[in-house]
Amino acid sequence: MIKNSLVSKMIAAFTFIVAIMFILVATILSFWFENYYFEQRKNQLDMQGDRIATSAVNSLGDKNTLSVTKLENEMSFIGDLLNSDILIADSLGYVYAVSNVKYKDIVANSLDLKEMDELRFGKTIEKRGTYENIVDKPSYIYMKPIFSGESFRGVILMYTPIEQIKAPIKKVYSIIWLGAIFSVIITSIIIYYFSQKIIINPLSKINAVARKISKGEVEKRVIIDSNDEIGELAESFNTMADSLEKVEKNRRDFMSNVSHELRSPITSIKGFIGGILDGVIPKDKENHYLQIAYDEVQRLTRLVNDLLDLAAMESGKFSLRVTEIDINEIIKLCIIKFEPKINDKKLKVDVLLQDEHLYVEGDRDRIIQVLTNLIDNSIKYVPDGGNIKLSTKIKGDKLLVSVFNDGPNIEENELRRIWDRFYKSDKARTSKISTGLGLPIARNILSQLGEDIWVENKVKDQGVTFIFTLTRV
Repeated sequence: MIKNSLVSKMIAAFTFIVAIMFILVATILSFWFENYYFEQRKNQLDMQGDRIATSAVNSLGDKNTLSVTKLENEMSFIGDLLNSDILIADSLGYVYAVSNVKYKDIVANSLDLKEMDELRFGKTIEKRGTYENIVDKPSYIYMKPIFSGESFRGVILMYTPIEQIKAPIKKVYSIIWLGAIFSVIITSIIIYYFSQKIIINPLSKINAVARKISKGEVEKRVIIDSNDEIGELAESFNTMADSLEKVEKNRRDFMSNVSHELRSPITSIKGFIGGILDGVIPKDKENHYLQIAYDEVQRLTRLVNDLLDLAAMESGKFSLRVTEIDINEIIKLCIIKFEPKINDKKLKVDVLLQDEHLYVEGDRDRIIQVLTNLIDNSIKYVPDGGNIKLSTKIKGDKLLVSVFNDGPNIEENELRRIWDRFYKSDKARTSKISTGLGLPIARNILSQLGEDIWVENKVKDQGVTFIFTLTRV
């Protein structure tokens, strides 16, 4: 069933246009056929008029009864043949011969033809309507002059009722208009059939799949084998569905990861505090387990803060205060902040800064956050006694900041995934100390600044380098 939709309106518009075209064609054909029929009628009358004119010229000389009777018999025969009434008047307009006895009362009377002057000059006259004292109902009237050499001798007046002439034309009209109506109906059916096949059914499929996707069935796809715009629409729809499925998968993974990351510290906190309250944990061990619970609270706080930051960044509500900052100073501050961890793992840290001061555009707090995440990431993965190297290098109007650690290389299949939320390359080692949000946050901050960040494995030896850009002032 066609609803009040764009497609139904389009079909109605096409049908209306086709109907108008057929009506115009039928009207033109009707007028053309009528004119053609009357033209043929004129030719018939003109041809038979020549025959009558020849006989009339022969009878006009003497006008004896025998000659006139013979002329009227011929006129009667031709009149029956043409379904017309015929009158002949002399050059003065007086009737002297008729084809039908019902006109005997006008014989010897003057027709007083208004067109007599035109007829004298050899012009034939045709008109439709009535004629005073002769034709009392609408008729097709044809007047033809009679000449004998150069001399005007009279006029032949032939007329046929319009209704009688149009009787056969009406049958043709019926055929034309019935054909037009039939053609409109057939065309409408054909348009509907092809619209159903080419437009309505494919759109219905797309609509049905869209409803299923809206209900959560994101794996559904539209199968339409077409190389036209509908096919392109279906392909674009499937591409959108793929994206939605990916987004849905990411959402589910995100919810699963968040649930897992939140559940772990909450479970630990609940267990340790419950043990203390129940007296299961000895008094001398309470401070130790309270410290663990406090660390878990700190971890939970970091996770919540990271999640809030990432959500703000991805929603576009994350604002930056871009000012002129000294990147060398920030790098030194970050290294000092991690000094306890560096000493705990007995790491060697090299800082190679180009120039004493390097000024760039950026948000000081957020650049510190980026460097903190990268340095913290390096410390987590570098082995005890390993090496970390931070360096800056000027390249045109950009400054490249590198953070290197000689920990194990990142697998090729993991290079892209490290920017995903909650992704952890070594879950066994980092599950307690990493939220898996540090690198995504760093990339989002730099993207908001219009900068870039990437990672490189050391080709021959082990080692990983994170590099990001900043714009020099």
